Amino acid sequence: MKNIGNRILIFVILIGLLGCEQNFDELNTNTVDPTSESVDPVFLLNNAIVGLAFAPGSNIYYDEAIVQQIVTPNSGFVSGANYNQDNRNNTGNQWDDYFENVIKHTSDVIFQLNSAESDRSNLLQMARILEAYAFMVLTDEYGDIPYFEAGKGLSEQVVLPKYDPQEQIYPDIINELTEARDALSASAPAENGEALYAGDLDQWRRLANSLLVRAGMRLSNVDATLAQQTVASGFNGGVMESNDDNFVIRHDTNFSNPYFGVFNGTEANNFYLVDAFVDYLSSNDDPRLASLAIRYVGAASGPEQTVDISSKDPSDQVGMPMGYDNSTIGTVVSDLGLASFYDFSQLDRFTYGAQAAPSFLCTYAQTQLLLAEAAVNGWVTGDAAEYYENGIRGHMEQVAAYGESVAIADADIDTYIAANPLNLANAAEEINTQYWVASFLNGPELFANFRRSGFPDLTPNPYPAQDITGDFINRLTYPTAEIAVNQANLQEAVSRMGPDNLDTKVWWDVD
Repeated sequence: MKNIGNRILIFVILIGLLGCEQNFDELNTNTVDPTSESVDPVFLLNNAIVGLAFAPGSNIYYDEAIVQQIVTPNSGFVSGANYNQDNRNNTGNQWDDYFENVIKHTSDVIFQLNSAESDRSNLLQMARILEAYAFMVLTDEYGDIPYFEAGKGLSEQVVLPKYDPQEQIYPDIINELTEARDALSASAPAENGEALYAGDLDQWRRLANSLLVRAGMRLSNVDATLAQQTVASGFNGGVMESNDDNFVIRHDTNFSNPYFGVFNGTEANNFYLVDAFVDYLSSNDDPRLASLAIRYVGAASGPEQTVDISSKDPSDQVGMPMGYDNSTIGTVVSDLGLASFYDFSQLDRFTYGAQAAPSFLCTYAQTQLLLAEAAVNGWVTGDAAEYYENGIRGHMEQVAAYGESVAIADADIDTYIAANPLNLANAAEEINTQYWVASFLNGPELFANFRRSGFPDLTPNPYPAQDITGDFINRLTYPTAEIAVNQANLQEAVSRMGPDNLDTKVWWDVD
């Protein structure tokens, strides 16, 4: 009986397998795969747009601390540029976020629209522009990265992509931005469902042109000819005209600002504004200090940081110096007559650090300031002083996006601009120091432009235990997961670029 039962079972299984074979293609089609042709690729593009918001580990713990705007005296998980320490739990955050949540989606959109008989040319160009931006951030942060083979898992089954030299990546980024800009067409179907500009092609063109200005200025010290040509191409094509054109990710309760969990969660009491940043704003009577800073006067602990003792008065703000940990900071606290390190000024977490706070990636203000420098160089027409004023005004007006309570009055903007005209004899420093302020919370751009321009003129972090030999961190290190799974290609990049440490400079950082 047992043998008869086994034979019947085998017969049933065979019949089942034959039945499955007849519908094999149908059964093996994943109808919920987000890369399937059944899904509108605009949804993939929107996933990429949301994914562009910056990762806290790389941007707050490193970029913002390197440029001395935000720092923590604490160690452990939050260790990074506060100690000039190579903490790969954090350095690789931007890499992971962008390759997984941006490059994957843009590459899938590009593959689908290139491989199918599609007339959705505008969506293809939008994906190319976003991908070029993401790659620019990645190569600026890390140096040599997978580029030409990156995102080819779906299209070419490349799971271990090669790393490409930055000097080959940048010309192709410029080419992608240029071609995509020029291919946007009103005769192609509208893409009103995309989440950035709701299909407005003029705004997409202005974004591509503004990114070309940024890319060109990035190369100003390493390839002046290409830099000038690229800046001129972007400028002549038409850049952002106002804050309405800003490249900004707008968050809500469903898509929270990634910084929200840091500034309002477990690390709410651990991050402070750096004295170099606070002192610069204070000494110049900059109204942005009252907008972005808050201090819990007399707080002796985190729980004592309550609203009733908070102050946004610029005269009350005290920035935290670099170079101290949570044991040595006590000396500074005592010298300044503070209650504890919880008594230093912080970013206003209720506005700038809110769940729905916007993430600004490329702005009208930044673009105007870059054009001011380009005008000084003779690369574009126009008045450098006017671009400079536009950049400052643009950023001061931009901060209203964080909430009405932190908006800066027009009269205060006018007063500041009248008191701080551009001095052409000191133009590079003044322009790029204003760029430092105008890029607040945009970690990758702060870090990149600081290395490119050398401004603001910061005193190196004096923390005694350091993983660097120079004055400042020059790049972020590759994530440990990449070392584990793609080591051969990574080592080829290291042999070409230099050691995988915080000292090695990226290609365009020649000063």
